[in-house]
Amino acid sequence: MKFENKNDFRIECKRKLKKVAYQNRIKKDTLVNQDILNYIDEIKAKNILLYLPLKEEINIWKVLLKLRKEKGFTIFVPFMEGVSFKMVKFRLPLFRKRFNILEPKNSYARGKKIDLAIVPVLGVDGAFKRVGFGKGMYDRFFESLGYKPKIAFVELVKCFTSSHVGEIHDIQADIYITPHIICRRGKK
Repeated sequence: MKFENKNDFRIECKRKLKKVAYQNRIKKDTLVNQDILNYIDEIKAKNILLYLPLKEEINIWKVLLKLRKEKGFTIFVPFMEGVSFKMVKFRLPLFRKRFNILEPKNSYARGKKIDLAIVPVLGVDGAFKRVGFGKGMYDRFFESLGYKPKIAFVELVKCFTSSHVGEIHDIQADIYITPHIICRRGKK
């Protein structure tokens, strides 16, 4: 697919997601969860930022719960603050917040540097830049980090354009994982 701008691409990705989001959902989630675990093992990540999934995102609860039980992993999740978020340790109980997002209680402890971030996307452009839901929270968060961990984009349905519709501030992935394909930046 070729697109002139990010907004048109975002609209197409939403349409595509709505059309197939619930077909074979358990199978899709399972495939991506296994690919995430394989990638974590491949790069030997120990400090990982995950997300608490919304209904239209890959359900990564299996990854969250598996890593939480295993020794040697520190799991972080987003905690919304204004127009961005900070990362806090994943712990229970969770509370429903703005945009229907689940979060643990706020933590004021200074977090470790993360090795890997698993980030949900609506689409990915030809430069491996993220097209999200348009709030810019992930972009602002990564800009504030001061370093670049490995980033894996995950999605229920492949929505990729060879066009470069991303903007300078959009985050860029190292790997893009969908139920049917895994793409790495710089490799065909």
